[in-house]
Amino acid sequence: MTRFIASLFAVVLAFAAAMPASAAFETRARAAYVFDVTTGTVLYEKNAETPLPPASMSKLMTLNMLFEALRDGRVTLETQFGVSTKARQMGGSTMFLNEQDRPTVEELIQGIVVLSGNDACVVVAEGLAGTEGAFARLMNDRAKALGMTGSTFANASGWPNPNHRMSMRDLGILATRLINEFPEYYGYFGQTEFGYDGRAPQNRFNRNPLLGLGVGADGLKTGHTEEAGYGLVGSARQGDRRIVFVLSGLGSEKERAEESERVVNWAFRQFVQRTVAKKGAVIAEADVWMGDHDRINLIAGEDISLLLPALQQEALEAKVVYRGPIQAPIAEGQAVADLVVPRPDLPEARVTLVSDRAVERGGFLPRLKTAVQVLMREYGEEAPDPN
Repeated sequence: MTRFIASLFAVVLAFAAAMPASAAFETRARAAYVFDVTTGTVLYEKNAETPLPPASMSKLMTLNMLFEALRDGRVTLETQFGVSTKARQMGGSTMFLNEQDRPTVEELIQGIVVLSGNDACVVVAEGLAGTEGAFARLMNDRAKALGMTGSTFANASGWPNPNHRMSMRDLGILATRLINEFPEYYGYFGQTEFGYDGRAPQNRFNRNPLLGLGVGADGLKTGHTEEAGYGLVGSARQGDRRIVFVLSGLGSEKERAEESERVVNWAFRQFVQRTVAKKGAVIAEADVWMGDHDRINLIAGEDISLLLPALQQEALEAKVVYRGPIQAPIAEGQAVADLVVPRPDLPEARVTLVSDRAVERGGFLPRLKTAVQVLMREYGEEAPDPN
């Protein structure tokens, strides 16, 4: 028998649904994206796919390019870069660099993260790619490779340009990447102050309004231009959970601080991570085709932990989905099915289930018995025993 049958099994799991949590949440931001990094769950979106002016939040892409150069060994934290006249003439937030300076890569990282230095971004761009234009082209190529489909870069700093755009989703992807891929450098984002060579001491403080508030915030980058409004790409960790959030288009620094703290509190208080099945728990059974066993158990290959709304009301019904009967041979622990869990006002969760045993390809009689049983079951009749 060569035709496979799609099978659905209703499974009531030992957890409960809730009143929709994110439906009750709204933000004053023009666009927003909230992502639970620990479970890979999007908690909230508002105009998240729309390319918008990112202002200095796009400096995260410049830092990503620099961190990749560090990882590849093209530069070290002690590598010194020259400062061009173009870099020295950059307006807005700066490190106050001049042509006589030779800042190290580490100083430039701190200058970008803490001081939001536009001059530091140009120094990095020219140091890695020769010109800022060439660096912007590399940024665009890398963004495509990372799946950032709503981003186009015209410069390294986020300086206003009609061709410089990022979506909130892309900024969330980028922030999550910086956290997961470069933990050795992520600590810079929590640095609250930095002064380069004693210059402009009044400008040495990090603008991230959440650092030091005791909400677990440890990064990443603010942004502001007249066109973009006030924004923040932020991250916070409480217990075993980490979230990343992006806000853009707010009206003031005060509004940015208020909305950022509100998002963090909402994300951690309205959702909880629950273990709904332990490793090895039997979720369902499945027929086997042409094997020395007729059926296998579909089990959790590891603890199944899901993010769920915190206010519990009623049981959720999940589905086990696979194409069956499953053809032998089957290895013990082989992925053979998906557990699909719809969650109120959240994306459905999909978890892989595995076989609890190895099944060898059967001889003639087991194969004949399986074929008869499957055919009879399809036509709604009792299957005779070929033995």
